[in-house]
Amino acid sequence: MKSTHLSLIAGTVALAAITGFASLNVPEGPAAEETATASSLPVERSSLVCPAPSTSDLAETRYTSFTPPGQETGKGQDEDAKDTAELKPALPVLDDEAETDPEKAEEAAKKARAKADRPVLAVKEPGRPVLAEANGSDAPALVGTATGTLAPGWAAQQTTKVTAGGARGLLGVSCTAPDTDFWFPGASTARSRQDYLHLTNPDAGAAVADIQLFGAKGAVTSEVGDGITVPARSSVALLLSTLTDESVNDLTAHVTTRSGRVGAVLLSADDGSGTDWLTAAADPSGTLVMPGIPADATSVQLVAFAPGENDADVKVQLMGKNTTFAPAGNDTLHIKSGMTATVDLKDITRGEPGSLRLTPVEKNRATPIVAALQVVRGTGAKQEYAYIPATGPVGARASVTDNRAEGSTLSLAAPGATATVKVTTSAGSEGGEAAVETYTVKAGTTMSVTPKPPAGFKGAYALTVETVSGGPVHASRALVLPEDGVQMFTVQTLPDDGGTVVVPSARQDLSVLDD
Repeated sequence: MKSTHLSLIAGTVALAAITGFASLNVPEGPAAEETATASSLPVERSSLVCPAPSTSDLAETRYTSFTPPGQETGKGQDEDAKDTAELKPALPVLDDEAETDPEKAEEAAKKARAKADRPVLAVKEPGRPVLAEANGSDAPALVGTATGTLAPGWAAQQTTKVTAGGARGLLGVSCTAPDTDFWFPGASTARSRQDYLHLTNPDAGAAVADIQLFGAKGAVTSEVGDGITVPARSSVALLLSTLTDESVNDLTAHVTTRSGRVGAVLLSADDGSGTDWLTAAADPSGTLVMPGIPADATSVQLVAFAPGENDADVKVQLMGKNTTFAPAGNDTLHIKSGMTATVDLKDITRGEPGSLRLTPVEKNRATPIVAALQVVRGTGAKQEYAYIPATGPVGARASVTDNRAEGSTLSLAAPGATATVKVTTSAGSEGGEAAVETYTVKAGTTMSVTPKPPAGFKGAYALTVETVSGGPVHASRALVLPEDGVQMFTVQTLPDDGGTVVVPSARQDLSVLDD
C-alpha cells in the first residue's frame, strides 16, 4: 500500500520538529561534527476508504480492520493525543429533489452527518482485529483515518457474499489509501458485464476525476468521462458502459484526479459467471508479478496495457511450485502503445499453484506496462472468478484481514533471489493468541501456505508477512467460501503497507547564521 500524502506530511512535520530541536540544542565536542544518517520512522497518520459493498438485497457483508503491532510512534507536539483507527460511513450524494428543496436538504444533511459520526469499525489496540457485519444493499462506503500507534500498517477489508442472482459470488476488497492515479486492466463494457467504478473521497473538499478507457484498438470514445465531481466525504459509482457507446470486452481504465484525491476500485459482475472487485494494478513498470493463481484454476486471462509511446515485448512466465517456465504457445506477448492486449492462458497451473511474471524480452528495452489476471474456478453454472492485479513486493511488511477458520491460502512468490519471510497469525477478533511461522521461498517459485488459525481463535484474524532476508517477495491471500457447490473465492494482494516514511539525512550547520 502506498503511504498517503497525509503520512508524508506528518513525517515532514516530525522532521522539522527534530531539526528545530537540534538547532537550539547544540552539543559540545566531537558530537557536534557528526552527520546524522537517514532513517525510517513510523507514519503518524493513515487514511483508508472502502467502496459501497453491493446493490443486492441478498448481500452479506463483513468488515474487518487491523493494525499490526511492533511500531511505536511519537505523538508530535501533543503528548495527550489519542490513538485512533476508525472507519465511518461516507456521506450520501443527495438526489436532485433534496438538493433543490432547502428544508429537505438540511434534514437529509443532519441525518447523514449524525450517521457519519458513528464509527462502523474502531481498532482499539495493535495486534487484534475488529469485526462488524451488515446485510442488504444499504451498507455505505466507508472513510477513515488512523493516528498515533494505530496508524503504521493499518489495514481493513470488506468481504461480501451474494448467494443468488445473476451476479452471485464472493466479493473481497482491501480498503485502499486515497491517491491521484489508478490503472485497471481487465475492465469491460460488454453487454454481459456490469462494471462499476467506485470513487470515494475522504477529504473535506470535493475531488474532480477523469476516466479514460483503452481497448484493443486504442482509446475508446467517451464524452462524459471527464470532470467527474466526487463530493467531500462521499462516494459515487459509475457504470462504465454509460461512458461510451462502444461495447468492448477487454479494457484498461485509467483514473486520474484534477483536484483532490480519491480511493478507486472497480466492481465487475458477469451475468451467470460471478463477480468480484478489481483493485488498481501496480504502477507501470517493465517487470510485473501477479502472485497466487489457484491450483485448480480452469481459466486464466492476462490483460496488459502499455501507457507510454513505445510498444512493449514481454516474456510471459509462470513461477510454479518448483521452477519457472514459459507457457506453451504464449511465451511472449506484444503490447502496442496505447492499446490493451489480452491472452488466454487457459488452465496454465495444471494442478499446482503459481504466479505470473512479466519481464522485458530485451533487458535494455524495458517498456513500462500495467497488467492484471482474471482467474476462473469451476465450469458452467458452477464457475466463479476473481482478479489478481500486478502488485508490488511485500517489502518490510504487509497485512491482510478477514481470515477465517477455514478457506484462507497465502501465496508467496520469489521472482528473483531466494527469500525468507516471517508470517504472523494475529489473535482473533474475539479471542486467541498470535503465532509466528517462518518460510523460505526458493528463487523463481511460488509457495502456497495454509495458515493455522490462532489457538483459541474466534471471529476473524489477520495475517502479516514480513521479509526477513533475500527477496523480493510478492504475496496474495485467497479466501474461499463454498456455497451450493460453487467454490466462491476472492484474492487480495499484499504490497508493502507503507507503515514507515524515510527521513532524509541531516546535519547541524550553523555557518548559515554567520554574517
